[in-house]
Amino acid sequence: MSSEAVLTVRLVRSFEHRNFKPVVLRGVNLDQKVEDFIAFVKNDVSTRSGLPPPFKKFDYDTMKIIHQAHGAKTNELVMSLEDDEKLILRNGLDLRSCGIANETELAFFKMADYEKYKANPQTVW
Repeated sequence: MSSEAVLTVRLVRSFEHRNFKPVVLRGVNLDQKVEDFIAFVKNDVSTRSGLPPPFKKFDYDTMKIIHQAHGAKTNELVMSLEDDEKLILRNGLDLRSCGIANETELAFFKMADYEKYKANPQTVW
């Protein structure tokens, strides 16, 4: 089984405004720890050309699996509000043991924003 994968990380700046940008990462080592991957993505995003500055400077701190290759997709526009205990990545585990495989799609967001939105899931137009 390959330890390198292509992952899509959806940078979520606002749940209410459905403000997100997908970033594709190639050659991701699935044996690295969650906290190392989060640090890698933060660094990649801060230096990536073509991303608007608000996305580069945002204080992301949590990742959650949105979709796995060949799995069912959610109807939620930004990400599902279900199964947090299963789908939110926990520090100390490696990506593979969190259920991440090639072509997994993840959301990267600020936990405080998510909890606020989850308590009152209203979108603003």
